[in-house]
Amino acid sequence: MTSTARSTDHDIKDVRLADEGRRRTEWAERSMPVLRQLRERFAKQKPLAGKRLSACLHVTTETANLAVTLQAGGADVALCASNPLSTQDDVAAHLVRDHGIKVFAIKGEDHQTYYDHIRAALAHRPDVTMDDGADLVGALHMIALNRLDDLEPPVRKWVEAMSAAERKALVGGVVGSTEETTTGVIRLKAMAQDKVLQFPVIAVNDSQTKHLFDNRYGTGQSTLDGILRATNLLMAGSTVVVAGYGWCGRGFALRARGAGANVLVTEIDPLKALEAQMEGYRVVPMAEAARVGDVFVTLTGNIHVIRLEHMRAMKDGAVIANSGHFNVEIDLDGLKKAAQGPTRVREFVDEWRLDGKRVFVLADGRLINLAAAEGHPASVMDMSFANQALAAEYVLANARTLGKDVHRIPRELDKEIARLKLQAMGTGIDTLTPEQQKYLASWDAGT
Repeated sequence: MTSTARSTDHDIKDVRLADEGRRRTEWAERSMPVLRQLRERFAKQKPLAGKRLSACLHVTTETANLAVTLQAGGADVALCASNPLSTQDDVAAHLVRDHGIKVFAIKGEDHQTYYDHIRAALAHRPDVTMDDGADLVGALHMIALNRLDDLEPPVRKWVEAMSAAERKALVGGVVGSTEETTTGVIRLKAMAQDKVLQFPVIAVNDSQTKHLFDNRYGTGQSTLDGILRATNLLMAGSTVVVAGYGWCGRGFALRARGAGANVLVTEIDPLKALEAQMEGYRVVPMAEAARVGDVFVTLTGNIHVIRLEHMRAMKDGAVIANSGHFNVEIDLDGLKKAAQGPTRVREFVDEWRLDGKRVFVLADGRLINLAAAEGHPASVMDMSFANQALAAEYVLANARTLGKDVHRIPRELDKEIARLKLQAMGTGIDTLTPEQQKYLASWDAGT
């Protein structure tokens, strides 16, 4: 992987793209009033003063506004990509040129470059890490547990050159972390259960102002957007298979049905499957859905949700996409061994020949909403990244009392984000009267 703008402080595609990145970042900022209010407070109070913060996030216009907010709060920010295809190169250039933020991200970077950028973020020697998928935290824990063989080569070579004391100082210097997405939270809770988690982590994804809105409305809209941009298919009248009915699956199913698709849902959780059935979707096993679907979208956070036997059963011309965090949801290795291809037919569409039929995989199985589109709308990321900024402030202020576990942001902060969002939208709500407060707090009021 080569770049035209590489130094020890950044590795981006081309700094000359910065003007376009600045214009687009400013456009997104207009739809992020909550984060804007937090930035104003951070600039005055400097809650992150003197702290190094390494973030592994999708490098988009919305993330740029978060990075600038963290910098306004006093943080020395380094940023790498959490997905090889999600970086917006003009935004990376804008952050480097106009804000002096250390950015290591190039759209389409290969596997080695991706992990070399993670190495660069770790070499920033952070006090706080901020993850979307737990790649930074995962690497830190492999170092802490001396599982160096499990590190990717660019990170492993760097760590092997360090002394034991330096490795200990790197991990021990991290006060706490924040995690953006469901997949990352799953990994972190597994670490906590195995009692290997080295520091407290705030699960931003568990905040209601994150998962109820970002996952449902953000993923719902941006996934549909990514599929349409990549393929220009007509959704109306097509059969769309939604794998997983968590908040992301709910959101996409809603949008696909709104576009006129016949929506099938596959699930492994009986409660979620029942909910999907009660909301009017047809719930079937993947083996059955594979025979009738036109478009398949995985949104589970699990591995091999669509396997080779499913792809063999699909109709000629079936389209497969992923909107879960990692591309492991589709058995791409199995497909590569059994099929002929790929043949690139559109920018984000690869054709595979399997048993005399064509199967089309979008964006190499990566996040379709960020690879082929722009990710979530700024107005919904406003709440998600307000959670991230507050989580960084909270974990720094409370690290000594927080256990080495996965924690939620306090409910009062969650409600404050909702209040600020409503205020920005010009929406008013009622407050309890003293009489109502007394009634809710009492037990002796009869019928």
